[in-house]
Amino acid sequence: MNARDLDAYTRTVATALAHAFLMADTWMKPALLDAGASVLGARRRWLGPLAREILATYRSRPTDAPRELVAVIRSAPSFVSAIEVSVERQAAIRIIHHPTSPTEARIRVDQVSAELALASLANAHTASANPASAHTPSAHTVTRLDSLVDLAALLDLTQGELDWFADVRLWNRRARPGRLHHYRYEWRQRPGRTPRLLEVPGQRLRAIQRTVLDEVLSPIPLHPAAHGFVAARSAVTGAAVHTGAAVVINLDLTSFFARVTAGRIYGVLRQAGLPEAVAHTLVGLAVHAVPPHILSQMPPGGSPGERFALRKVLAVPHLPQGAATSPALANLAVRRLDSRLAGWADAAGGQYTRYADDLAFSGGPELARRADTAIRGITRIVEDEGHTINPRKTRVRAAIVRQVVTGVVVNKRTNTPRREFDQLRSVLHNAATQGPDSQNRGSHSDFRAHLLGRISWMESVNPSRGPRLRAAFARIEW
Repeated sequence: MNARDLDAYTRTVATALAHAFLMADTWMKPALLDAGASVLGARRRWLGPLAREILATYRSRPTDAPRELVAVIRSAPSFVSAIEVSVERQAAIRIIHHPTSPTEARIRVDQVSAELALASLANAHTASANPASAHTPSAHTVTRLDSLVDLAALLDLTQGELDWFADVRLWNRRARPGRLHHYRYEWRQRPGRTPRLLEVPGQRLRAIQRTVLDEVLSPIPLHPAAHGFVAARSAVTGAAVHTGAAVVINLDLTSFFARVTAGRIYGVLRQAGLPEAVAHTLVGLAVHAVPPHILSQMPPGGSPGERFALRKVLAVPHLPQGAATSPALANLAVRRLDSRLAGWADAAGGQYTRYADDLAFSGGPELARRADTAIRGITRIVEDEGHTINPRKTRVRAAIVRQVVTGVVVNKRTNTPRREFDQLRSVLHNAATQGPDSQNRGSHSDFRAHLLGRISWMESVNPSRGPRLRAAFARIEW
């Protein structure tokens, strides 16, 4: 028997046993023995040791992980020995009955409750020092999805449509350019920097991803340090944590979305209790691999090393910058990074927040004296978690200069840079005296909404500036 045939043989036997064990009356040795005997036609001597090994690995029935159970059975010493004996004696283990067990989601309530409790404690500590940063984690109410049938029903798709949109075999990457592709692409040049690729999903896939975001991803708890793309948190709440510090250290993650791999996303969804097949298909709906002809159109910009690294991560399944699910999955995928960095900051007597790919640390005089050492330590943690720091965006700002976190000044209190305020006030004044069209230098399709958005941002950072700006806006004749 060659290696390929041996692999298929062992997989077949292990798969049949795994499904039989999952359908046993109870998750106890006698029931597992009976289930195994029903598959093999007799109670083989090695079934007893195998049952003990399985029960030692799983304290409860792994109804959400049949493929994982198959792998555990294949690696079990008793099973390996049984296969070797059968091959040596040329007496294959016969499968009399091959059951198929239904999968079942396992929402890990205890784990989720612990995460929420830890988040609440950390949040309470942060809120006591910075009331503006307080927020309350949402309850874990992930939609229960026991099978692909449930997932297709949630997304209002047929099974064939679900397979097509999930694209787990990367058909889109290999297909010729045409209307059947799920994404369209826009390269964005950035002076002196590596270009950015926007991967924009089609209308139907965008709607599917929005449902996944609302029903599956949004309820999963995040680390309290995450402030980007999170309800009740913002750039302002993240910046408020760092007000009045002796030093603020800003760092930036390179190609943040693209470096979140499909494997990391799968792990996040499995940790949330979703069955293997459901998690695998959700990954397919959320990730994308860019076709070679799009990568070849990368415009100039950036160093050769940076360009090569970007092409490499875009060519494999990754979070596309443009999908509704990408920000939430990126936040979930870096929970361990957030935990490690928050622990490091706490040990250094400092604070840590993250807004998407922007990392911010702050602390007292001791951290200020050891800023270079701190950056090296942070970089090691980031790289250990599969990301990289962009050294050109690293900033260390003492209290004697303007300290900025995600565009918000944090020296004494959250505020917008004076220059931004003066510039907006000037635009509003000129729009009132010369007409709004004269100030729409960015060719915004809805300049009125654009100005209101800028005013709202100013108000969120410094409410005292709102009345003056709104009074100036009210004088504009539209």
